[in-house]
Order: sequence, then C-alpha cells, then structure tokens
Amino acid sequence: MSFDTKAARKFLSSDFMDFCIRLGLVVVGVVACVEVFAPFLPIMLWGVILAISLYPVFGALRGRTGWGAGSAASLIVILGILLLGVPTVLLGSSFATHIFDVIGNFDAQTVTVGLPDPSVKEWPLVGEKVYEAWSQAHADLPGYIESLQPQLGNFSKAALRSAASTAGTLLFFFGALIIAGIMMAYGESGNAAMARIFSRMVGHQRGPGLHTITTLTVRSVATGVVGVAFIQALLLGVGFMMAGIPAAGLLALVVLVIGILQLPALLVSIPAIAYLWGVGDSSTLVNVLLTVYFIVAGFADNVLKPMLLGRGVSVPMPVVLIGALGGMIGAGIVGLFVGAVILSVGYELFMSWVDEAPAGEGAESAEAETFTDGTPQ
Repeated sequence: MSFDTKAARKFLSSDFMDFCIRLGLVVVGVVACVEVFAPFLPIMLWGVILAISLYPVFGALRGRTGWGAGSAASLIVILGILLLGVPTVLLGSSFATHIFDVIGNFDAQTVTVGLPDPSVKEWPLVGEKVYEAWSQAHADLPGYIESLQPQLGNFSKAALRSAASTAGTLLFFFGALIIAGIMMAYGESGNAAMARIFSRMVGHQRGPGLHTITTLTVRSVATGVVGVAFIQALLLGVGFMMAGIPAAGLLALVVLVIGILQLPALLVSIPAIAYLWGVGDSSTLVNVLLTVYFIVAGFADNVLKPMLLGRGVSVPMPVVLIGALGGMIGAGIVGLFVGAVILSVGYELFMSWVDEAPAGEGAESAEAETFTDGTPQ
C-alpha cells in the first residue's frame, strides 16, 4: 500500500489553516475582553481582596445571627463605610476649621511663637537650623512667613492635590467595599467557581491546594500588613493624645499609611519624642514614660508582623513578605496582595515539582535496595 503524499499535504494544510483561524479568533476575543474589562480591573481586584479578607467576619456574623447572606453582607458594607467615612469627614472638618482659625489669627496678628529652648540646639543634625528658624519666627513671625512664600505656595498646591487624591481614593474604596459585599453574598458559588478554575489550570490534585493558599495568603497579608499598621497607628495615636501633641489624629493617619508602605513608624514617633522634650510642658517622669511608650509602639511591628504575617499558610513567612514588598514596589498597595499571592503560588508549585519523584525513580530505588554489589539481599 503506497503512501499518498499529496493527500497528506492537503490534509495537513487544511488542518493548519483551521488551527490558525481558530487561534486568531481566540486571541482577538481575549484582547477584546481585556480591553472592555480593563477600566474595571483595579476596583474589581480590590473588591476581591476585601471580600476574601472579610469573609471570615461575614461567616461569623451569619452563624451568630442566622441572617441571610444579603443582610449580613449589607451590614458589613454599611459598617465599613461608617467606620471609614465618619472619622474621615470629622478629621477633614476639624482640619479645615483649624486652618481657618489659624488664617484668622494671622490676619488679626494674634499668633505668637514662643522662644525655643536652648536644648533644641543639641538635637542631632538639624538642631542648629531648627533653633535659628524658630528664633526668627519668635522675633518677627510675619516677616518669617513672608520669606517662606514660595515654599508655602508650592506646599498649598501639593496639599490641594493630596486632598483631592485622598477624596478620590476614599470613594474608590467605598465602591470596592460595595463590590466586596456583593461578592460575599454570592461567596459560596464564587468559591466553587474559583476552585473549578484552579483545578482546570493545574489539575485536580493541585488545584484545591493552590486555591487554599491564594485565599489564606490574601488574608495573611491583610492581617500581617494592614492589620499591624492599624494596630500601630492606634497605639501611637493614643500616645500622641496623652502627650498633648497637636493634630494627633492626623499623625496617627500618617503612621497608618507609612505602616502599609512598610516604612518604620519611628519616622513619626521620634519627632514626637523631640517635640515632647523640646516643647512639651510635662514633668521629666511623664516625658520618660511617654518616650518609652513611643519607642515600644514604634517597634511593635517587629513583634506583631512575624506573628501575623504568613499565619495559617504553608508557605514560609519570608516568602510571603518578599512577595508583598516586591509587589508593592511594582504595583503599589494592591501589589502587596498580588505579589504575595504570585510568589506563594510559585513557591508551592516549585516545591511540589522538587518533591515529585521522576518517572521510574521509585522502581530504581526499589531495585537498588534489592541488589547491592550485584548480589541479591
């Protein structure tokens, strides 16, 4: 029986054309879907992160109250908006009122700056400059402010841009929280769908494990990064209020932000200690106690983070932390979660590949145990 070369070429040519056409249609469809979904990707991604992080609270609330999924999710969304929105509005209103009062006092020329303490000169690095500027403000405050007009103008523009950006970010977060509430209400079906997707991507043996790692990693980062930053901001905020430091709430918010950015809270607590000793009117004993408190609270993340980050996840804590930091550098705050998930899943896949015995290795090991030096055991 002779091989028909012409028929084989025709068959291969026809199949190849069909494959190229189908592949092209698939690529066009994927690109079109990505283009349509791209504007909604950031808020949807944050919605998924919030839904995964808050789902244990959602489940506990349903278990204790017996409410339906919609009612429990709605309550969490409303509480989240109130807990974030009300303090933000109060803080903004207080800050605006303070600014208007300061402007009115400047116009009435009733603002005075006290004489700096000579110990300010002894502050490391900046003591001399701070003492000199402070002394100028004490001697002639209007003239000193007039000399700072270019810097103040740039600062005011930056402050307005920052305020607009903060308001936009807050509205964005509220939208993501509403989306998270909808996802939590349909959490069971969504969880089953994600499990099927993971099983389809990496197989039925590894799929459930990677799905679990992804979920636990997001929650771990939420508690180990955002949760630790919130606890540290709360501790230092209480300390700022006890010490009588101005704008204690605003400073606590700054601590929260730099904590999420993985910067040390000592960037805020050390200036607070300097203010305490240079300007504060408390006794030496109170200053010592508050200084110890600020130092301990400033280092609290070094104790809390190893306890909470990576908790419940089979992946080592340094892998989660490196993924979170690398993701944040590349993609901002959302990269904290995405980077940690990607590196954790990659680590798990790599280690499962390392631990998996190649085909035939088991038989060779058994044969090696049976024969040593060519003689049966």
